[in-house]
Amino acid sequence: VRGCAQQLVRRAKQLGVAVVVVGHVTKNGTLAGPRSLEHVVDTVLAFEGDRHHALRFLRALKHRFGSTQELGVLEMAAHGLVDVPDPSSLFLADRPASAAGSVVVPVMHGTRPLLVEVQALVGAPVDGTPRARRVAQGIDPARLAMLLAVLSERCDVAVGGSDVYASVAGGVRVADPGADLAIALAIASARSGRPVGDDVVAIGEVGLGGELRQVAHIERRLVESSRLRFEAAIVPASLPADVVSPGSLRVVRAGTLSEAIAAAFRARSRREQRAPACLNAVAGPPIALVS
Repeated sequence: VRGCAQQLVRRAKQLGVAVVVVGHVTKNGTLAGPRSLEHVVDTVLAFEGDRHHALRFLRALKHRFGSTQELGVLEMAAHGLVDVPDPSSLFLADRPASAAGSVVVPVMHGTRPLLVEVQALVGAPVDGTPRARRVAQGIDPARLAMLLAVLSERCDVAVGGSDVYASVAGGVRVADPGADLAIALAIASARSGRPVGDDVVAIGEVGLGGELRQVAHIERRLVESSRLRFEAAIVPASLPADVVSPGSLRVVRAGTLSEAIAAAFRARSRREQRAPACLNAVAGPPIALVS
């Protein structure tokens, strides 16, 4: 492999052409074979996707002439792969309304904010075994275990003896620590059966003490949330005061995870209280059925 790679580099320089090398990856996601193969190329692209979903993701693992913090979202259509101009709207298109255990979070893929839905389900062990199951899809299992411990010890959310399932809808993998708060809120919502507002997003990293910490690119996340007409964003209380909420988006600050859980449920209650007045305001004259 090393000799072939060197020959390809030599011929490419002689002819002044670009060479595309297609290789395999290991189970850990790294390039198979000697590391020298990765060293001789200028760019390493990873084409990822779940065979059960139509979306495909193009990432740059190495780029000698640019950033590796970018993400391309493609969709497999009838005539081939096409670019997805608005991935956030696509990820949220099938989100159920007023569902417990569902929270939206704007995550960063490079410099691109994407809104994704985090779902959680909490229930009794289905097989009767005393050991509860922890299943994570699109989320780091170690991160999920840490958030469950914080919820149990700092927020009195009893999940120790329950099966917990957490997933990111759409087949997206999320490694952004800014999704911690949304995952924790989804679990608390699923455990209590109380849904978080459909127009609420959650942004923040959760520490072991139950505190909420700032994350990078908070303003870009808020702008993307406002563009998709979300009304409230729960963020860490330490967010700088000069951060301006875009549009009609209301920023709700919380210092701890317990405060964020209470704020999420309060936002839901206020919306339910406003609903009858809004319905009355737009209601027309009574309709009579004539036989």
